[in-house]
Amino acid sequence: MKDHEDTAPRFAICLNNTNYPASLERHNVYQVIFDKEVEQDGDIRVIDESGEDYLYPAEYFAVIALPPAVERAILQVS
Repeated sequence: MKDHEDTAPRFAICLNNTNYPASLERHNVYQVIFDKEVEQDGDIRVIDESGEDYLYPAEYFAVIALPPAVERAILQVS
């Protein structure tokens, strides 16, 4: 069985989009895809503006907790 950490939606707000202005918008909320290996390397996997998941420096984001209703709304749009 997978850990809850693997399946629960996580979200992060972009604090820095240096080198990625077309893919990331500062202050936007992005869905995080759990990827233990890349997180150990200091990266984070997010679904960016293209609608695909890519790796970015974790320091560019702050992982945030959202109320369940907000999570549902974001996931319905994605």
